[in-house]
Amino acid sequence: MKITKSYFLTSLLLTASFFSCGSSSNDEPKPSNPSDNPATITINPADMEIGADAQTVVINIKADSDWSIATSADWCTLFPTGGVKNVDTEIKVTVGANAGIDTRTAELVVTTANRATKSFTLTQTAKPSVILSTKALTFGAQQSSASVNVTSNVAWTATSSEAWCHATAANNDALTVTCDKNEGASTRKAVVTINYTGGSAELEISQLSDEIVTPEGYTLVWNDEFNDPALTMPDESKWWYEVWDPGRVNNELQRYIKGKRDGVVTAEVADGMLKIHAVKVGNEVWSARINTSTYWTYGYFEARLKLPKGKGTWPAFWMMPQTGGDNWPACGEIDIMEEVGVNPNRTSSSIHCTAYNHTIGTQKTNEVLTPGAEDEFHVYALEWTEDYIKTYVDGKLLLNFPNDHAGDPKTWPFNKNFGLKLNLAWGGDWGGMNGVDESALPATYEIDYVRVFQKN
Repeated sequence: MKITKSYFLTSLLLTASFFSCGSSSNDEPKPSNPSDNPATITINPADMEIGADAQTVVINIKADSDWSIATSADWCTLFPTGGVKNVDTEIKVTVGANAGIDTRTAELVVTTANRATKSFTLTQTAKPSVILSTKALTFGAQQSSASVNVTSNVAWTATSSEAWCHATAANNDALTVTCDKNEGASTRKAVVTINYTGGSAELEISQLSDEIVTPEGYTLVWNDEFNDPALTMPDESKWWYEVWDPGRVNNELQRYIKGKRDGVVTAEVADGMLKIHAVKVGNEVWSARINTSTYWTYGYFEARLKLPKGKGTWPAFWMMPQTGGDNWPACGEIDIMEEVGVNPNRTSSSIHCTAYNHTIGTQKTNEVLTPGAEDEFHVYALEWTEDYIKTYVDGKLLLNFPNDHAGDPKTWPFNKNFGLKLNLAWGGDWGGMNGVDESALPATYEIDYVRVFQKN
């Protein structure tokens, strides 16, 4: 009987021990998970909208955990950038002026030590604004129109300062300007004013004159004013095209086409102007190179030009002989105006012959800064006589190359017929000396007129 009791007590103790030492996953303590106990974050005010001016605003933040605040918006800065548990903290938010046309927002994010977050949205309105795609337009002497893109966040109206210039709004996103024919002897000016609540913007208008000013002692013998309304491309009784593959000369990249191909126009007559376009077509750039069908020995040669913009452009107004052009430089070359977009507004004149040419570094050349050459029209001219070659920009002498009268064609091959050339190259040894920027395409070279005078 004693053995039985002992056995019973031992079993009871073992059973009790088993239950008291047994384990369950629900019974073991677990580390706290921050996401299970998110911090309380208070932001006052909850969000904010401010005006367009630069300013500093204040928000107050409190959390039951240490915290930091940050934003990805580069137009606002925060100070301080954090706070400690249970302390009401003032954050100064400094913002720059909103110079854009659209309202912008910044998200400020508060993050606590246990990774809880809360956002604050700061909205900054824009000032009433009208932005024009250009600040100036130039028209030929004939009646013509042009449109300007308008970006705005407010209604606007347009008025012109002159009766011959008419401004019309189109759907609040475009402005059409129409100029009557200029019968006068000089360029005339107007200002189109765009008025809106809170401000105004101005568009400068210039209209050229077709008045022909003849140099003293000369007579006009040939001209093209590009005013014939029946023509949309150069008059082929006056001009002929060169059609060339890329790389033919000077490692230039463009393909010269005959003015129009597969719907792509590279030479057109519009608004009283000849416009030569360089256009990206697939992997190529297409452009135009045209020549007069008439040739002259000596004379005064003049063109009014507006040059294209962009690294890679290379417009030219120049002369080559009627025959023997393949025998360069012995044949001679006269460059009245050249410019490369990588050096904007620096226009140059040069002559090339056997003794003086760029391949041996002896060319006779001169360059000048012509302010606004890519934004407005300037007059480029050549006076070529049996005694000298002189070039001019807006009537000011640029290059003076005298005839040495040695009778040597190596130094003066300029005693025979030459013709005029207009072209827009892309890239090449000079135009592409620092590479090209295809974002400049399409690029346009504008020619208001070409005139030739010879002595009486």
